Amino acid sequence: MNPETATRPTVSVIVPARNEEACLAACLESLVAQEEVSREIVVVDDHSTDRTREIACSFPDVQVIPADPLPSGWTGKNNAVVTGVHHARGAWLLFTDADTVHLPGSLARAIDEAEQKQADMLSYSPEQVAKSFWERAVMPVIFAELAAVYRPSRVSDPQSPAAAANGQYLLIRRDIYDAIGGHAAVADSLLEDVALARTVKQSGRRIAFRYGGDAVRTRMYRNFAQLREGWTKNLALLFSQAELLASFRLLEGGVFFASLALLGASLATHHLALASGFALPPALILKRISRAHFSWGANLLAPVGLFMFSYLLLRSAHAHSRGGVEWKGRRYSSLPEEGVPDPERQKVLAGG
Repeated sequence: MNPETATRPTVSVIVPARNEEACLAACLESLVAQEEVSREIVVVDDHSTDRTREIACSFPDVQVIPADPLPSGWTGKNNAVVTGVHHARGAWLLFTDADTVHLPGSLARAIDEAEQKQADMLSYSPEQVAKSFWERAVMPVIFAELAAVYRPSRVSDPQSPAAAANGQYLLIRRDIYDAIGGHAAVADSLLEDVALARTVKQSGRRIAFRYGGDAVRTRMYRNFAQLREGWTKNLALLFSQAELLASFRLLEGGVFFASLALLGASLATHHLALASGFALPPALILKRISRAHFSWGANLLAPVGLFMFSYLLLRSAHAHSRGGVEWKGRRYSSLPEEGVPDPERQKVLAGG
């Protein structure tokens, strides 16, 4: 055994999986390869109807268990991860999604980082893989918005009340998890990662949160139907004042394309002073969106994505106002959750 492996604490990796045959094998291959740390891998089959369980069982080093029956008022993911925790023995728990791929050595580095930062919870926002047109157009817009609202510097600051986490990669000390009640304490939350982070922060514990493209990547949605359903579930919960934000981004999209048209006209008529002025709004919009860590090809499609983001945000707000959303064959009642308090939202909209 590697001496470093022996000195690091054991990690229980818990992967909830519901109909994940398209991506689970790649996830488990990357997790099984994490040999620099003592770890166990627990896949919780959340009543899948495809080959999810068969794929998970094909990995000898993976423990596969069925999710407990879904209690009334619980979300499926919260029920699945709590089932997994009951079988976990590690001093640390890593909750990660079936659509993630973990880079070599990333688990050991994450444990080292959490201990160096004296963090009770460490969460990474993975590199987002976007392949289809709408993925590449919309995802940079959404993640630029997330980066503005859930700023890692604020979340990681013990003096700030800001709290957030990304459930695609959420590492937490087992004793702290148990002390705050774990996912059972946020059983009805569709934003269980953010809710759990708030519980950790409010208890006086420390969170470390950052972009984690050096550790993990994911492709969240593989077609437009999945993308629409997933963001309809989440957007109105992530961002308060959904109608106002949608209006801002629709206006921004209009300004972008109007400025481009005027820029082209100014260049065609050799009014270079005007052209420089009309070039400024598109440049500022692209600069803001580029902070979301996507390729420049995706960033250049993002102005189109501003309109789709506004549609998805309004669709999400409408669905929640009507009482519920659909996700993976289950219907959930809307819950009194908000992305951020209104004063914080106003600061973001104002560029603060």
